[in-house]
Amino acid sequence: MIAAFLGMRLYSVLGKRTGHEQEPVLPRRDDRAAPSAVRLEDGETPSSPTAATADTSGLVYEPAAEIGLRQLLATDRSFDAGRFMEGAEAAYRMISEAYWTGDRDTLRDLCDDDSYEAFVEAIEARDARGEKLENRLVGIDAAKITAVDLDRNEARITVRYQADISAVTRDADGKMIAGSMTDASHTDDLWTFRRTIGSNDPNWLLDEIEAA
Repeated sequence: MIAAFLGMRLYSVLGKRTGHEQEPVLPRRDDRAAPSAVRLEDGETPSSPTAATADTSGLVYEPAAEIGLRQLLATDRSFDAGRFMEGAEAAYRMISEAYWTGDRDTLRDLCDDDSYEAFVEAIEARDARGEKLENRLVGIDAAKITAVDLDRNEARITVRYQADISAVTRDADGKMIAGSMTDASHTDDLWTFRRTIGSNDPNWLLDEIEAA
């Protein structure tokens, strides 16, 4: 399971606007706006990424990521795409829920110093306004690896998450000021994870989040 996260940036905004801007799913760093486990093995015949009839519905990666995945497997024989995605989906849920509830202890375990401080800053600003989030992850509709890049001894994997989230923001008096109690918002985001190849630490770090 992925255990540390950094470089948080998210541009999507949840819920309807009711005179107040809805809190983002995760804090932004600036003011700019499950399939079965699959492991690539050496010797397999690569499927053509341009084949119009190729069925990729059962894969945990998109065709464009296959070359990068094979390069990563050749460099790190312990890598397993299916197992990685299990951890990536768990990370999506854990980090989101920890931020929404203001769980600093969990965020401290999951984040590096910079990302932890960004989360805490956002939580403290929310608390200062007397606001509370009542967000809930309804479900992850799809999650697939979209890109894999290797640079020297570092690997970067980008995952696209499509999820439904129910989001409500209340003020200090408990009045709903943003969001909806009945309608879930659809999010479509790219999370990029990185890890030093050959490191004794098996954990992947979340390096960046952006809207798809």
